[in-house]
Amino acid sequence: MAVITHIGLAVDNLDKAIDWYENTLGFKLIAGPYSFSQEKEDSENMTNDLLGKQIKKMRNAHLTGDNQVGVELFEFQDPKTSMKQRQIHEAGFFHICLVVDNVEEKAKEISRTGGTIRSDIWNTWPGKPYHLVYCEDPFGNIIELYSHSTELMHGNKET
Repeated sequence: MAVITHIGLAVDNLDKAIDWYENTLGFKLIAGPYSFSQEKEDSENMTNDLLGKQIKKMRNAHLTGDNQVGVELFEFQDPKTSMKQRQIHEAGFFHICLVVDNVEEKAKEISRTGGTIRSDIWNTWPGKPYHLVYCEDPFGNIIELYSHSTELMHGNKET
Protein backbone atom coordinates (compact mmCIF):
# COMPACT_ATOMS: atom_id res chain seq x y z
CA MET A 1 0.00 0.00 0.00
CA ALA A 2 1.24 3.47 -0.83
CA VAL A 3 0.39 6.72 0.95
CA ILE A 4 0.84 10.30 -0.20
CA THR A 5 3.39 12.23 1.84
CA HIS A 6 3.52 15.46 -0.17
CA ILE A 7 2.75 17.14 -3.46
CA GLY A 8 5.33 19.34 -5.23
CA LEU A 9 4.08 22.56 -6.81
CA ALA A 10 5.98 25.12 -8.88
CA VAL A 11 5.26 28.76 -8.06
CA ASP A 12 6.71 32.00 -9.39
CA ASN A 13 7.25 33.59 -5.95
CA LEU A 14 8.13 31.28 -3.05
CA ASP A 15 7.69 33.83 -0.27
CA LYS A 16 4.23 34.85 -1.46
CA ALA A 17 3.26 31.20 -1.94
CA ILE A 18 4.37 30.24 1.58
CA ASP A 19 2.33 33.14 2.98
CA TRP A 20 -0.72 32.22 0.89
CA TYR A 21 -0.64 28.50 1.73
CA GLU A 22 -0.20 29.30 5.43
CA ASN A 23 -2.78 32.08 5.75
CA THR A 24 -5.41 30.96 3.24
CA LEU A 25 -5.26 27.16 3.51
CA GLY A 26 -3.81 26.70 7.00
CA PHE A 27 -0.63 24.85 6.05
CA LYS A 28 2.36 25.16 8.39
CA LEU A 29 5.93 25.82 7.23
CA ILE A 30 8.13 23.01 8.60
CA ALA A 31 11.34 23.26 6.55
CA GLY A 32 13.04 25.96 4.53
CA PRO A 33 13.04 28.01 2.52
CA TYR A 34 16.12 26.38 1.09
CA SER A 35 18.25 27.75 -1.74
CA PHE A 36 20.08 25.79 -4.41
CA SER A 37 22.77 27.22 -6.67
CA GLN A 38 24.42 24.80 -9.09
CA GLU A 39 27.67 26.79 -9.09
CA LYS A 40 28.06 26.18 -5.34
CA GLU A 41 27.47 22.42 -5.56
CA ASP A 42 29.58 19.46 -6.55
CA SER A 43 29.09 18.35 -10.13
CA GLU A 44 27.10 15.39 -8.77
CA ASN A 45 24.33 16.65 -6.49
CA MET A 46 20.87 15.51 -5.47
CA THR A 47 18.97 18.49 -6.91
CA ASN A 48 20.37 18.11 -10.43
CA ASP A 49 20.02 14.34 -10.25
CA LEU A 50 16.32 14.64 -9.33
CA LEU A 51 15.31 17.69 -11.39
CA GLY A 52 17.81 17.73 -14.23
CA LYS A 53 21.06 19.50 -15.06
CA GLN A 54 19.18 22.46 -16.55
CA ILE A 55 18.26 23.65 -13.02
CA LYS A 56 20.91 26.22 -12.13
CA LYS A 57 19.20 28.05 -9.26
CA MET A 58 16.03 27.48 -7.23
CA ARG A 59 14.37 27.78 -3.83
CA ASN A 60 11.99 25.40 -2.10
CA ALA A 61 10.11 24.90 1.17
CA HIS A 62 8.06 22.18 2.86
CA LEU A 63 4.67 22.86 4.44
CA THR A 64 2.35 20.39 6.11
CA GLY A 65 -1.39 20.07 6.62
CA ASP A 66 -3.23 18.90 9.71
CA ASN A 67 -3.01 15.26 8.54
CA GLN A 68 0.79 15.41 8.04
CA VAL A 69 0.46 15.39 4.23
CA GLY A 70 2.62 18.14 2.83
CA VAL A 71 3.06 20.57 0.01
CA GLU A 72 6.56 21.26 -1.29
CA LEU A 73 6.77 24.60 -3.07
CA PHE A 74 9.45 25.24 -5.72
CA GLU A 75 10.48 28.59 -7.16
CA PHE A 76 12.77 27.98 -10.11
CA GLN A 77 15.02 30.99 -10.62
CA ASP A 78 17.29 29.75 -13.44
CA PRO A 79 15.53 28.82 -15.60
CA LYS A 80 12.69 30.93 -14.22
CA THR A 81 9.33 29.37 -13.39
CA SER A 82 6.96 30.07 -16.27
CA MET A 83 3.26 30.56 -15.73
CA LYS A 84 2.05 28.98 -18.97
CA GLN A 85 -1.23 27.14 -18.61
CA ARG A 86 -1.33 23.47 -19.59
CA GLN A 87 -4.53 22.28 -21.23
CA ILE A 88 -6.66 20.52 -18.63
CA HIS A 89 -6.99 17.37 -20.79
CA GLU A 90 -3.23 16.93 -21.27
CA ALA A 91 -1.48 14.18 -19.35
CA GLY A 92 0.38 15.15 -16.19
CA PHE A 93 -0.33 16.70 -12.82
CA PHE A 94 -3.93 17.89 -12.74
CA HIS A 95 -4.90 19.07 -9.25
CA ILE A 96 -4.62 18.57 -5.53
CA CYS A 97 -7.65 17.99 -3.34
CA LEU A 98 -8.07 19.30 0.19
CA VAL A 99 -10.76 18.51 2.77
CA VAL A 100 -12.00 21.75 4.35
CA ASP A 101 -14.58 22.57 7.01
CA ASN A 102 -16.75 24.70 4.72
CA VAL A 103 -16.34 24.35 0.94
CA GLU A 104 -18.26 27.52 0.07
CA GLU A 105 -16.48 29.75 2.61
CA LYS A 106 -13.01 28.40 1.74
CA ALA A 107 -13.67 28.94 -1.98
CA LYS A 108 -14.68 32.53 -1.27
CA GLU A 109 -11.53 33.01 0.82
CA ILE A 110 -9.38 31.62 -1.99
CA SER A 111 -10.99 34.13 -4.35
CA ARG A 112 -10.53 37.04 -1.90
CA THR A 113 -6.82 36.25 -1.45
CA GLY A 114 -5.77 36.16 -5.10
CA GLY A 115 -6.96 32.73 -6.25
CA THR A 116 -10.00 31.96 -8.38
CA ILE A 117 -13.10 29.79 -8.19
CA ARG A 118 -13.17 27.62 -11.33
CA SER A 119 -16.50 25.80 -10.94
CA ASP A 120 -19.84 25.77 -9.21
CA ILE A 121 -20.16 23.93 -5.91
CA TRP A 122 -21.43 20.42 -6.60
CA ASN A 123 -23.21 17.88 -4.43
CA THR A 124 -21.71 14.51 -5.39
CA TRP A 125 -24.32 12.33 -3.76
CA PRO A 126 -27.92 13.58 -3.55
CA GLY A 127 -29.25 13.32 -0.04
CA LYS A 128 -25.76 13.41 1.50
CA PRO A 129 -23.87 16.56 2.58
CA TYR A 130 -20.94 15.84 0.21
CA HIS A 131 -19.78 18.86 -1.79
CA LEU A 132 -16.85 19.87 -3.96
CA VAL A 133 -15.60 22.85 -5.92
CA TYR A 134 -12.59 23.51 -8.15
CA CYS A 135 -10.47 26.56 -7.39
CA GLU A 136 -7.04 27.81 -8.42
CA ASP A 137 -4.26 29.23 -6.26
CA PRO A 138 -2.66 32.56 -7.29
CA PHE A 139 0.18 30.59 -8.92
CA GLY A 140 -1.88 28.63 -11.46
CA ASN A 141 -2.31 25.33 -9.54
CA ILE A 142 -5.79 23.78 -9.42
CA ILE A 143 -7.09 22.99 -5.94
CA GLU A 144 -10.22 20.92 -5.46
CA LEU A 145 -12.02 21.39 -2.16
CA TYR A 146 -13.94 18.47 -0.61
CA SER A 147 -16.35 18.67 2.30
CA HIS A 148 -15.45 15.12 3.41
CA SER A 149 -12.77 12.47 2.89
CA THR A 150 -12.45 10.55 -0.37
CA GLU A 151 -13.78 7.44 1.39
CA LEU A 152 -16.99 9.20 2.41
CA MET A 153 -17.37 11.10 -0.86
CA HIS A 154 -17.09 8.00 -3.08
CA GLY A 155 -17.19 4.82 -0.99
CA ASN A 156 -20.33 2.65 -0.95
CA LYS A 157 -22.00 4.89 -3.49
CA GLU A 158 -24.58 3.09 -5.56
CA THR A 159 -23.71 3.16 -9.25
